[in-house]
Amino acid sequence: MRIAVLDIGGTSIKSGIWDGNRLDEFKEWDTNASRGGGYLMERAKEILHIYGAFDAIGISTAGQVDDQAGKIYYANDNIPYYTGMEIRAVLENEFGVPVAVENDVNAAAIGELYFGAARGRENFLCLTYGTGVGGALVLEGSIYRGDTFSGASFGGIVVHPEAIQENVEFSGCYEKYASTTALVRRVMAVDASLDNGRKIFEAFERPEIRAEIDGWIDEIVYGLITLIHIFNPSDILLGGGILEQKYIIREVRRRVNKNLSDGFRGTEIRQARLGNQAGLLGAAWLASNLIPCRAEPDEARPCGASDIRDARMGGEK
Repeated sequence: MRIAVLDIGGTSIKSGIWDGNRLDEFKEWDTNASRGGGYLMERAKEILHIYGAFDAIGISTAGQVDDQAGKIYYANDNIPYYTGMEIRAVLENEFGVPVAVENDVNAAAIGELYFGAARGRENFLCLTYGTGVGGALVLEGSIYRGDTFSGASFGGIVVHPEAIQENVEFSGCYEKYASTTALVRRVMAVDASLDNGRKIFEAFERPEIRAEIDGWIDEIVYGLITLIHIFNPSDILLGGGILEQKYIIREVRRRVNKNLSDGFRGTEIRQARLGNQAGLLGAAWLASNLIPCRAEPDEARPCGASDIRDARMGGEK
């Protein structure tokens, strides 16, 4: 089995090859998203051609994805002219192999389900904190996609109704206050030189910076309390580079538990395990189900969970 995988984001494209046991040949490229969806597809083809022959392609991508049609249902202006892009058709025509296409956070949740922190858990939420707040909902081992492929858009939870502005997308909503972008905005109002997460946590001991970090963590907590009371999940996985800071996870757990109704205290809040390769691994698993495998000499079936569910990233057993 040889599956080429891409994770297409607003700032970078990650790529690699999945052999059924490990992810190899990992690379990262600039997206240059401002050039639009057409350029992005040409770039995707160029990257995939580097990997030579493969049996299938798995795509994890920003935007609302119609996974059955393999196309972008809707994308905002971060990638212009991406809405409606027929990713599966474009890549199948180019390479002649089956193509699986999934939203990036959904793909990350699938990666965590089969290879990461959610192994053995079939009902959980996954949230990623970065430029915005992405969400995925897994019910009985399957992604809940919603009627227009945008289910679990947790960044749209209204947490500050007083801040809602007409015709301003997500104004007053969770991602405007709980994203890494929101943290940077808060801290830069105090010290404009602290313009990314690394610099902010290097200044953690400064009381005025610590106060802004704590205020931002409260914003994360508000959304999680709401989600736990609505879904009563066994687990919530939190991802995004900023969540590598142990202080954040520790404080989120403490503050959430302090504010839950007694009947909802069983939810485990954990850091996602697979980091920036979660979407690639989820896309690989989806693509693996499109490849016929030989179970018996005269019997063909799809590859998938039964073949690679126990595999580990990097070939670990």
